[in-house]
Amino acid sequence: MSLTARALLLDMDGTLVNSDAVVERYWRIWAAEQGLDPEQVLKVVHGRQGHATMAALLPDRPVERNLADNRWMLERETTDLDGVVPVPGAPAFMAALAALPHALVTSADEALASARMGAAGLPMPEVRVTAERVGASKPDPEGFLKGAAELGFAPADCVVFEDSEAGIAAGRAAGMRIVGIGPRAGAHAPDAHVRDLEQVRIEALPDGTMRLHFSD
Repeated sequence: MSLTARALLLDMDGTLVNSDAVVERYWRIWAAEQGLDPEQVLKVVHGRQGHATMAALLPDRPVERNLADNRWMLERETTDLDGVVPVPGAPAFMAALAALPHALVTSADEALASARMGAAGLPMPEVRVTAERVGASKPDPEGFLKGAAELGFAPADCVVFEDSEAGIAAGRAAGMRIVGIGPRAGAHAPDAHVRDLEQVRIEALPDGTMRLHFSD
């Protein structure tokens, strides 16, 4: 199977970087403090900004408390990089993309994105849409639409790489095709689904587009 695209929009956590160990550490602490079942919380945390997840889990909780807890969590996660590693195939994937149009679209803020990409040994894309640059978290499509606009391409010409339900919903709402990465993505009907980035090969075509090849 293959897809063609003019630009790629890349999620970070779970797509390029495996940060599950850190994410789960701090969300378990938060869940216990709120009297929530950590296992149920962990089912919904991936893909969203932290305060948006908190609002979904505790809809009557004041926004200010969610924002304060989100700041606390970002500070801890930015300095705790234990267990942060590249998703298999990510270094070669990013190297193949170096001269091709691509952007990072992540629910992490700039500091956290820089820390995790650095810990994983991955180059930070020149174009990136981080948490500070959007008014609404995934599953809202704002981040992906901003990424496409900054790269100068129509949404239909872009392919999104995502691992989470919220991210896949955001890409779909933006009118883009989706490549799902890893086990979380398979349940949400992406246009293509791979185990990790080792199953993706990028071919630059003479007309400036790229063809994405997916192997079993």
